[in-house]
Amino acid sequence: MNLYFRITLTCYILFVWVHNPVRAQKMSIKEADALFNRFQYALALPAYQKIVKDQNSNLYLTQRIADCYRQLNNSKEAEQWYTRVIQFPDFDPEALRYAADAARKNGKYDRARQWYEQFAQRVPAHANLASQLAAGCDSAQQWLVKPEPYELQKAENINSKNSDFSPALFQNSLVFTSDRPTAKSKKVSGWTGNPYPKIYWAPKQINGQFGTPIALGSPINNQYHNGSAAFSPDGQTLYFTRINQVKTEIKNGNTDPFSWVKFDAPKPTVNRLEIYISQKQGENWGEPKPFAHNKASAYSVGHPAISPDGDLLYFVSDMPGGFGDTDIYYCARQVDGSWSKPVNAGKEINTAGKEVFPVVAAPNKLYFSSEGHIGMGGLDIFSAEGKGATWKNVKNLKYPLNSSADDFGIVFDETKEAGFLSSNRNSDNGTDDIYAFKRVRSPCLLAGRVIERVLQTKGEFTEKPVAGARLRLYLPGDTTASNIYSDAQGNFTFPVKSGLAYALQASKEGYLVKTTDLTPDCPPEVDQVKLSVVLDRNTLNTTIILENIYYDFDKYDIRPEAKPELDKLVRILQDNPTIRIELGSHTDSRQTGEYNKKLSQLRAEAAVNYIISRGIDSSRLIAKGYGETQLLNGCKDGVACSELEHQINRRTEVKILSR
Repeated sequence: MNLYFRITLTCYILFVWVHNPVRAQKMSIKEADALFNRFQYALALPAYQKIVKDQNSNLYLTQRIADCYRQLNNSKEAEQWYTRVIQFPDFDPEALRYAADAARKNGKYDRARQWYEQFAQRVPAHANLASQLAAGCDSAQQWLVKPEPYELQKAENINSKNSDFSPALFQNSLVFTSDRPTAKSKKVSGWTGNPYPKIYWAPKQINGQFGTPIALGSPINNQYHNGSAAFSPDGQTLYFTRINQVKTEIKNGNTDPFSWVKFDAPKPTVNRLEIYISQKQGENWGEPKPFAHNKASAYSVGHPAISPDGDLLYFVSDMPGGFGDTDIYYCARQVDGSWSKPVNAGKEINTAGKEVFPVVAAPNKLYFSSEGHIGMGGLDIFSAEGKGATWKNVKNLKYPLNSSADDFGIVFDETKEAGFLSSNRNSDNGTDDIYAFKRVRSPCLLAGRVIERVLQTKGEFTEKPVAGARLRLYLPGDTTASNIYSDAQGNFTFPVKSGLAYALQASKEGYLVKTTDLTPDCPPEVDQVKLSVVLDRNTLNTTIILENIYYDFDKYDIRPEAKPELDKLVRILQDNPTIRIELGSHTDSRQTGEYNKKLSQLRAEAAVNYIISRGIDSSRLIAKGYGETQLLNGCKDGVACSELEHQINRRTEVKILSR
């Protein structure tokens, strides 16, 4: 389906009721231009083609045919016709941009890059834009070589020959938008030549497949455009987009070729998007009511998305004051249930281009599609962390969730590892399909080594391999585990899958049992990941130095970076339920000996209290402060040392008291 019609919010279209889009076979250029200027591209295209067939082609007609294909989102034909346009000596440099865009959407990145570079030379004012688009070509080629671990295929029993897009999951069914023909769909869009879109739902059957899609009845679907459904967390409220024809407040035309909105003046009426809200009434949906912040006389509002708690409503609009063509906005639910004034989601999300189709997948996770951020071509799907107007970590989902074509309207199922998205990849005429995707766990080899750290001198250790250690690898919740023993060099291997959370338990007579949590990352170019497992002797009075259990000068609080190391000790105590330990705390030499003794006791008690808070019985723990009596280096009284050298002495050690 055409990009403007499907994606953008202000559809300045005059819809016509037609039964034969090729009815005007002998139209003049003036008549064809009239259709084109009314945005009836599905009608204008065959008229121009007939004229070209009957007489010699020229720049004007070639450009018009190329523009029709672009507006109909047929990138293959658009590339061919813009290639012809730029062969004329006096072509508009804008055609280079459109030719590059089409080539990029067709996955021809080298050709697209060349045309973007030529466009930058011909139109220096847009050199930065051209550079960004060329950079997107470079990124796309890299992502194609190293795809993300997902598999995609067209959703079964859902797609038609027309456009199907914007999926949503609702009560064990798939809800989506489609402009497929029906027995009642007599009216056709002059822009696309297809029926007006409607909202459909497909219930999931016992076999796990979706049944035959059914169009929602009145009052949700009316005779014109309805789509992009979103549901409240309790399933009692439906938010969706509807196009209405309204009188416009805009009196002047806008023919800027780089603007999102292009129309001639004056236009007494325009078609704009609005959000409508319907409440569930028993088994049916009630009469939809307009969103309080619709203002169709001035701008469009559409593509609603509701947060998991139902308190934030995100949407897309071209209202004045935004960063680009269309921006994502949000409203907050007030105490009385009304929605606050719209607030722009901010420049981390919004760009000078188009941002559309927001989806809130978690309390602090937003997915959206964008042409403004660097992508593979057309619309790409991005993720961001945050809420409201505060966002960070905006990331392209890369290939294969994104492609050189338009990708948008993503939704995840309850596993967060599978779902559906819309794309017009593999389409000859620009129509959209709904794709099912799932994360694939890439296999690789976990290559580990079991070692013992042997203390040589104060603060210095050597590593010694531990042979014959028993290794057990299991997934939390599993009752079975893979077993293996380390070889003479302490080495071992396990087959693992990327992204799964494993627990690896190592044990051997005379050593403490140790469990390590790990989530391997298996990139396509790496066939193994490495891990070292350090075992400690289960010997009375053996000292185990905990790494990173350091303290600020003159403080005894547990620093945040120390908690993970203490958590490892908690795990050791859980794996070895019979041992009792002493936590000995040490200070540097600054301050008096008596003061340092008291400070170290407070530090040891702070560590013990933290471990108790994690569920370990206090009878298994002894706190002891040693002050400055056991320095690890020469930083004693009267010796000038750096802060780092002093910090080495501020430590906590573990000693096994009984087994």
